[in-house]
Amino acid sequence: MVRRCRVPPARAVNRVLIGDCLEELARLPAESADLVFADPPYNLQLERDLLRPNNTVVDGVDDAWDKFASLADYDRFSRAWLGECRRVLKPNGAIWVIGSYHNIFRLGAALQDLGFWIQNDVVWRKTNPMPNFRGKRFTNAHETLIWAGRDRKSRVTFNYEAMKALNDDLQMRSDWLLPICSGPERLKDPAGRKAHPTQKPEALLYRVLLASTNPGDLVLDPFFGTGTTGAAAKRLGRSWLGIERDPAYAAAAQARIDKVRPLPPSALETMRGKRAEPRVPFGTIIELGILEPGSALTDERGRIRAEVRADGTLSLAGRQGSIHRLGAEVQGKTACNGWTFWHFEAEGQRKPIDALREAARRQLGLTPAFGALVAAE
Repeated sequence: MVRRCRVPPARAVNRVLIGDCLEELARLPAESADLVFADPPYNLQLERDLLRPNNTVVDGVDDAWDKFASLADYDRFSRAWLGECRRVLKPNGAIWVIGSYHNIFRLGAALQDLGFWIQNDVVWRKTNPMPNFRGKRFTNAHETLIWAGRDRKSRVTFNYEAMKALNDDLQMRSDWLLPICSGPERLKDPAGRKAHPTQKPEALLYRVLLASTNPGDLVLDPFFGTGTTGAAAKRLGRSWLGIERDPAYAAAAQARIDKVRPLPPSALETMRGKRAEPRVPFGTIIELGILEPGSALTDERGRIRAEVRADGTLSLAGRQGSIHRLGAEVQGKTACNGWTFWHFEAEGQRKPIDALREAARRQLGLTPAFGALVAAE
């Protein structure tokens, strides 16, 4: 039996739900979101004003929504909203949670206790952090993000090749150097003050969404604030849904997102690794006539020579097996990637048989831009 996820209708997404996050989350259908990005209250536990050396007050986080009577109260709240997010996520969905040293360790424990499976923690290193004015601690120059699948079996989206390309063809590391939100990006209220004290930079959400979602995915943010998640999602062709209890924040977020121009679909296609491509067995290459039975395959140097059989196996000196098994046997190994070990000859050159899979995909109608097909679904 095919298990179908309950997906909110189009009119129910790309909007801000104004209300308490626990109440609004409870109204959402189960298994409907592909990703949750959560920037919850940090519970900073500030007891008095923070002053600069010139005695001016730092415009920090002193709002009521960031205050809890005790750590136990904060833990109960955290487990409640995380539990609802887990219910709302699809089986292969994932969550990102961001926090500081005040709360991230408690959130990490709650995630694991609830059954989430941690993929990575990511350190966001701030290029321009707020100084430590009292001089009693190190300058707090980073925040931590936890990326976790809904459970251990979740096959979460990770656009590895896209992240590598974004990082000049080097593997993307788990420490990200990005500036805090400032300048024109920082939303202001009518009095010229920060509209929200913890507005995150859009570059941070851009990277999160590019790494762990695909075009058309639904991204849920239960602490929407001024809508950075929605702005990045709209730009990248993702659907979004925000929950915000403060009407003023919700209005600022909606006005901000209304001004965002989505990127054209052609610009959204990202690099995809081999694992993301449609699977084509070696036997299909034979069936399609791309490689004829009786053809010779060799190793890269041409020292080992095998013959292709009609059933897609290879034979060599009385031995017969798949491209992988025979490739391992002739090398005296336990495993082998036959697609890269075996070569065919074309135009006087030896090429890995992996190159033939692209021709097979074209004949099968599995290419013109597989990523574009996904985006169109």
